[in-house]
Amino acid sequence: MSLKSVIIPVLIIGVGVFLSLDQFRSHRQWLFEKAPSFISRYVLEEKTQVRDTKKKGVILTQDELAKYDGNNGKVLYLAILGKIYDVSKGGKHYGPGGGYHFFAGKDGTKAFVTGAFNKEGLTDDVSDLSPADMLGIKEWQDFYEKDYKYVGKLIGRFYDTNGEPTQELKDARKAIKEGKRLKKLDADDKQLYPSCNSEWKSGEGGRVWCSDLSGGIKRDWAGVPRKYFKPGSTSYRCACIRNTGAPGDKSKNQDHKNRGDLDNPNFREYEDCEAESISCRLPTK
Repeated sequence: MSLKSVIIPVLIIGVGVFLSLDQFRSHRQWLFEKAPSFISRYVLEEKTQVRDTKKKGVILTQDELAKYDGNNGKVLYLAILGKIYDVSKGGKHYGPGGGYHFFAGKDGTKAFVTGAFNKEGLTDDVSDLSPADMLGIKEWQDFYEKDYKYVGKLIGRFYDTNGEPTQELKDARKAIKEGKRLKKLDADDKQLYPSCNSEWKSGEGGRVWCSDLSGGIKRDWAGVPRKYFKPGSTSYRCACIRNTGAPGDKSKNQDHKNRGDLDNPNFREYEDCEAESISCRLPTK
């Protein structure tokens, strides 16, 4: 006798007992009440909504997303770079009357970095944004990914009807990658040439100075303040540069004049400030 031939009759008898005895009446009532909602939620929903099979979630049209702006209920969705998040728990911010309600029910990606919260600014067109701006958008998306529930994808600029990335999303990802590269270069640059300390006092004007912790970079030298112009740029930042030893961008094993970065043409002295001074006054305007 097989195990299957034993189990099936036992299950049939068990179901019959459950359906017939009075002591199971409350349990039967609970089951019959819950069955319709279960079927509706897990069976019918599968037939009426498109599913994102790569990452559990739905695929919505822009008209469908617009229904989740909080005006007709408590559910609040927003999209950024085509990904939809449920922000209902932040209803006081994203719901009607909230400070960020303009984001609800739409993809207003561009406004996250431009701060233009009007109809024209709340757009998903990011084609004219810089890599740094796109990196800022990615950081916003990471915030929603961490703090809010992912819902699905929005059909349109970034995803097609099957939830597959469009060329515009691929371009956006390239820009984000470039933004990360530039951010690292900037961090490396500030590690090499730390930013100056600075202050401004009414009646006295401004001052920049260097220390062994200026720019938040702990080191064994303080340096002197200089205007740092990157090649091809007309703007500058105050940087602390070495005034002894090898230049910052050269190995200590190479020959040098023991003048640090003082002879680098990208660095210019502040007016009316001694060349070796660690502190410089800024002219008042």
